[in-house]
Amino acid sequence: MAAQGGGRKVTLRAFSYGGGVQSTAALVLAATSRIDFPVFLFANVGDDSEDPTTLAYLHQYAMPYAARHGIRLHELHKVRRDGSTETLYGRLTRPGSRSLPIPVRMSNGKPGTRGCTVEFKIRVIGKWLKAHGASAAYPATVGIGISLDEIERINNRRAEPYEHPTYPLIFDMDPALRRYDCERIIRAAGLPVPPKSACWFCPFRRPSTWAETRRDRPDIFDRACALETLLIERRRALGKDPVYLTRFNRPLRDAVATAQDMLPIFDDEPLCDNGACFT
Repeated sequence: MAAQGGGRKVTLRAFSYGGGVQSTAALVLAATSRIDFPVFLFANVGDDSEDPTTLAYLHQYAMPYAARHGIRLHELHKVRRDGSTETLYGRLTRPGSRSLPIPVRMSNGKPGTRGCTVEFKIRVIGKWLKAHGASAAYPATVGIGISLDEIERINNRRAEPYEHPTYPLIFDMDPALRRYDCERIIRAAGLPVPPKSACWFCPFRRPSTWAETRRDRPDIFDRACALETLLIERRRALGKDPVYLTRFNRPLRDAVATAQDMLPIFDDEPLCDNGACFT
């Protein structure tokens, strides 16, 4: 919370924890006093929505590690005005819902409107920051887990009035860190390297990731196919073109065969461009 310290206002410093490699490396750096972020904030878009491996890592490794080192790692949720919790998957599958907040691929292969990150990540974290003293007059310093090899993602991160985004993996480290540096830092701390963080149905997942999911976690793949089918059927009932979870303009089960069939040339999918996911 912003507080008075020796006659001056001390503003909040918090890191937006995505649950993946870069933000976990930042957690280690903060725990070992190499960057200054005493608070980490994980916006959980829903236990039914986040990849189960991300949630397992959060509770089994990240939160205990943070507690041992005096770092406050808070798990946040989107709460409605009536006090109930809303999840992204629940929003998508609610009976009669026409909401499409995820970047589904339209029939031309381009991503549709994306509201999921803003509604279920950025605003949820923003609500916590403002409740703890962040304001336009005293914006919180918010760390974002983007590494040097993804520096292009910085350009699209729009700052809210109550925050000042910063990128410590790039600008506070000398030399700046790449993803493989982050993996090295995590291993040196005695932690396993976390999986990529994203919703299990995110259309920004790379084709090779979908193929690996089909091979290694067929239950998750089947759920994603079922969700895509539901969205297609709802669009058809409204007289609209179908939408897909990949850019290949056909259903996921037809678009993704096996991991060995998905060559690297197919893996040029864009990542979420504001640093709240895939970090």
